[in-house]
Amino acid sequence: MENDSSNNNKGFIPPHGGYRNLLTFQKSEIIYDGTVYFTNHFFQKYDTTIGQMVQATRSGKQNIAEASMASAT
Repeated sequence: MENDSSNNNKGFIPPHGGYRNLLTFQKSEIIYDGTVYFTNHFFQKYDTTIGQMVQATRSGKQNIAEASMASAT
């Protein structure tokens, strides 16, 4: 079996990170921005629903970033 020299340069553990290029991360940013806009315009200022919705979308975005950074471990 022949070894490809380009595969040897990549190493055993592939590079990690680069989550900003992931389509899922980009979509999660759009969802987060849309949620912030929506809650600020359609809910009263101190409604607890605002915090819950914004935190949920922020968590989704952050989970993608953290998983991407931890993918090499």
